[in-house]
Amino acid sequence: MKRFLTAGVLALTAGAVMLPAQEPASTFAYDRSQPFDLAVTGTEDRGAAVITDLTYRTSAGTRRAAYLVAPAKPSSAKQAGILFVHWYEPPNPTSSRKEFLPDAVELAGEGVVSLLVDTMWSDPDWFNKRDPENDFGHSIEQVKDLRRALDIVTSRPGVDPSRVFYVGHDFGAMYGALVAGVDAARLKGFVFMAGTRSFSDWFLLWPKRDAAAKADVVGKLAPLDPTRHLAKAGALPMLFQFATRDKFVTRAAAEAVVASAAGPKEVRWYDAEHALNAEATRDRLEWLRSRLAAR
Repeated sequence: MKRFLTAGVLALTAGAVMLPAQEPASTFAYDRSQPFDLAVTGTEDRGAAVITDLTYRTSAGTRRAAYLVAPAKPSSAKQAGILFVHWYEPPNPTSSRKEFLPDAVELAGEGVVSLLVDTMWSDPDWFNKRDPENDFGHSIEQVKDLRRALDIVTSRPGVDPSRVFYVGHDFGAMYGALVAGVDAARLKGFVFMAGTRSFSDWFLLWPKRDAAAKADVVGKLAPLDPTRHLAKAGALPMLFQFATRDKFVTRAAAEAVVASAAGPKEVRWYDAEHALNAEATRDRLEWLRSRLAAR
């Protein structure tokens, strides 16, 4: 069954203007007073969830696609919210906002509202088409985009802004670490799945460079190291999930990520590859559920 343009989604366009305007100058500052300018293409009922397909305007004025997944049955109770950010694994069809759709649909049946966003790496050819000389600048814009997505979640009518979580896999986890570092006060918990300690670990995979050029990239990207920003997240509770057969994330890198987080944390390893597995999904949902009801 298809629906179009629900009142709750449309209300977000007005809700955006209630946010604080420009923040104090910082690397990830953006103008929060700009409207989201949501455009809804349609919705689908799936089980106890309603999936709304939409696009929104980023802080840079471009548009991103997203799924807003909400309970099908209206409730007067305040709802928890989750921002889900996917991995990069083309041509896998889950290398997009589709990755966490089963999780979001399941949680919607328990009264949770989720936003699943596309990113700069949603394009299957992104890694080879990107401008490697501007990895730093593009990363800054991506963090602003994710903070903008967090604004949408916290501004949605019916969502309790004190019960919002972030779940990210691969690049989604790493950029989420930067969001957690600057936005810990807006998050109730953070799930970090199979990410590494530094963007240079992955951005140096292509193009090939000599030793001096590699050192230059490492130095330029160092201010964005997820380990630096996790350390700024204070007492934010975190779940870390890693795979024992992950060819992209070494155990040393994973341990460095975990060690950088100062707040309450749980670390779980799985006999799996970079995609993790069904056990990781069950653990992640269990961890979220244990905190979703907490006030």
